[in-house]
Amino acid sequence: MAAKVALITGASAGIGRACADRLAAAGWIVVGASRRGTAGEGWSGIAMDVDDDRSVEEGVTQVVARQGRIDALIAAAGWGLAGSVEFTPIDEAKAQIETNFWGAVRAVQRVLPTMRAQRRGRLVLVSSIGGIVALPFQGYYSASKFALEGLAEALAYEVAPFGVDVTLVEPGNISTDFTANRRTAKTPDNNAYGDALDKAIALMERDEANGPPPTTVAAAVEKVLTSRRPPRRISVGKADERIGLLAKRLLPFRLFEAAARSSLGVESHRSSP
Repeated sequence: MAAKVALITGASAGIGRACADRLAAAGWIVVGASRRGTAGEGWSGIAMDVDDDRSVEEGVTQVVARQGRIDALIAAAGWGLAGSVEFTPIDEAKAQIETNFWGAVRAVQRVLPTMRAQRRGRLVLVSSIGGIVALPFQGYYSASKFALEGLAEALAYEVAPFGVDVTLVEPGNISTDFTANRRTAKTPDNNAYGDALDKAIALMERDEANGPPPTTVAAAVEKVLTSRRPPRRISVGKADERIGLLAKRLLPFRLFEAAARSSLGVESHRSSP
């Protein structure tokens, strides 16, 4: 049987690269897409910018021309933006959504004609636990992932008749260069949120540094791709982070919010006017 073909966005580093390495080792034909066109051991790379319509169109066309098919898309391209909702400039917020949400949409739209023609395919969208439990001072990052969650649910209904499956992979804090590459929004000197922002992001960075490696996410992705009936969602990370997803579904929201504050590094008291 011919090897299956996987296209992975964000393959130059972090979760995307770990997925490329693991699938290539498992016998997949892997094409890793990134701005730099990075390749790895056992897999090829193409230059593809998920922020650009034409670049994605040309990249997917190139893969289909060379391989004749695409069996799986792993949409892993993304980055983080720190800052308060109030003071994050709109252009920076748009840039966050552009990559994390619209970048995935572009890739999905371009691979679907091939998957529909094949009458089979797997779409794996790398979301986040922050797409279920919102992260203070990373509101636009969470917004991009919340949007991806809703899109994937709708998409799954639409493409199921064509034999295409959709899965959201929701990592918690993972130890990758995502932490070092997180951007901080340009804010005014009198930013009222400064101390709270610094505390919340420092806590997040500590948890990321102590998180599991990206290979744990890659293992989950491979499990999804080899499953006869892939789940709609699969979370990856430490137990306490994953329990938070269940707690949000089961607890009254006030109780959940109170429990979440300390783990997210935000104060519960109201400041004086």
